Amino acid sequence: MRSQCLPFSQIPHTSQLFKDFLSWTPEVRKFYSRSPQIRATQIKEWLAGQISSLQYDPMRRSRVADLLERQNRAWGASGKTIENIEKFRGGAAAMVTGQQVGLFGGPLFAIFKALTAIRLAEEAESAGFKCVPVFWLATTDHDLEEVNQVQVPGAEASLQKFSARVSAVKDAPVGRIVLGPEIEAALQAMAENLGESEAIQLLRESYGRKETFGSAFGKYLLRLFGEQGVIVLDAYDAEVQKVALPVYRAAAERSGELNAALQERGRELERAGYHQQVKVTSSSSLLFMVRDGARVPVHIPEKDFSIAGENISQEELLSQIESAPEKFNANVLLRPVVQDYVLPTVAYVGGSAEVAYFAQAEVVYEAILGKVTPIFPRFSATIVEPKQQTLMQKYGVGLTDVFQGSESVREKLAKHTLPEELQAAFEQGEASVRRSIARIQESLTRLDKTLIEAAENAGAKIQHQLEQLRARAARAELRQQEVVGRHAELLSNTLYPNKVLQEREIAGVYFLARHGNGIVGDLLKAINVECVDHQIVSL
Repeated sequence: MRSQCLPFSQIPHTSQLFKDFLSWTPEVRKFYSRSPQIRATQIKEWLAGQISSLQYDPMRRSRVADLLERQNRAWGASGKTIENIEKFRGGAAAMVTGQQVGLFGGPLFAIFKALTAIRLAEEAESAGFKCVPVFWLATTDHDLEEVNQVQVPGAEASLQKFSARVSAVKDAPVGRIVLGPEIEAALQAMAENLGESEAIQLLRESYGRKETFGSAFGKYLLRLFGEQGVIVLDAYDAEVQKVALPVYRAAAERSGELNAALQERGRELERAGYHQQVKVTSSSSLLFMVRDGARVPVHIPEKDFSIAGENISQEELLSQIESAPEKFNANVLLRPVVQDYVLPTVAYVGGSAEVAYFAQAEVVYEAILGKVTPIFPRFSATIVEPKQQTLMQKYGVGLTDVFQGSESVREKLAKHTLPEELQAAFEQGEASVRRSIARIQESLTRLDKTLIEAAENAGAKIQHQLEQLRARAARAELRQQEVVGRHAELLSNTLYPNKVLQEREIAGVYFLARHGNGIVGDLLKAINVECVDHQIVSL
């Protein structure tokens, strides 16, 4: 396994905010507490500073340790995970990441998040600090359609989508939606696509009848990362909400102040040329309430609060939070604050969208916790398997070529397969045009210098026409060579599916099925903590 760093600036559709965060430009620094650029020689010092400054109530630690042990034991945690929970109980810090609880383990990047938290926790341990990796299961989220589907390449690398035909109350928290007999059909379809393997067995052990999306995802992670001792935390647990009660109370008591601060932060981001990941309006609060099984937002009208169209005073809202905190949960900007109140977090490991959230959430952190947890970019990578490597070498294309889209890949591959004499003729013609234009420009300098630019434009037009003709010839060749088209589709669908990074579109179980569950250990070793950009991992 080989790894090389690829700047996100070379990857299409990367947000400017994320690129500037990774580069730590002056414009972005006011929105974040710490730079993500930490060299291997500096990481121990950085971790020492973060861990030594943590303040965490011992009573809260004991309470959280109890709930972690209860949850993880119930889902069949490994001895290493139980050992890490005891280490947490004894004073260890937490390296935290999290994700929605997706079907069959979700996209590949969920594995990458866990691996990054594990790696950074290991770095802290090697620096002499107790630290454990914790995966926060975002079980309160209510977007069922988003999490109830995964994609894997099928025959001829065509993308195949899998989902489970579950039914649930509209906007119900996904973590509590129960899987029924339909999950078995989805599992069988996945097994037929990928073939029987250790990875499919892992899915069967995790995603069974009567499991919820939350429990299935938790079991999956605990089995996959048992050797590394990952601890999972189900956020939609009544005890978690009770621990987080002071944060919910503060969000309700200071709703106007927090709303104003978030709106101002949104304007600051826009003035700096960035986007707001979460649009905050004058009626936005940071809380949701679960009512009749659905997760509904708590709004701030002009005077009272409003829940599902029903007005409620601040006093009544606070009373409900105090008496039944399990009915409340946080929106995406309050969630990291809740998480880092519940846990003694060293850093949060997140992707580009979460980096954008943190630019806004910083003002909430400061107001409620009086500190800001730094965010560390998760391991981001494209896995290039041997077959893809062979094709890329054969046709002379790189990953950045694939990132230009499937049509571009087809043309590049077709150009490479044009008859040698035609390729030579095009190259000779282009070279001849360059030489001729250069001679004409040289003569024009003696005759009339104002004509030099006109000659240059004429040359560019001729070159453009030649390139257009070459592309048309390439497309004609492509129509005649179906195999080249299949190779182009394979590269596009496996390396840049739907013009999106592989890690976001292809399920992690696809790579587990093809290379064995042991690939997680190899990927852990491949992580270069000095590379905060994208990595190309060649198997």
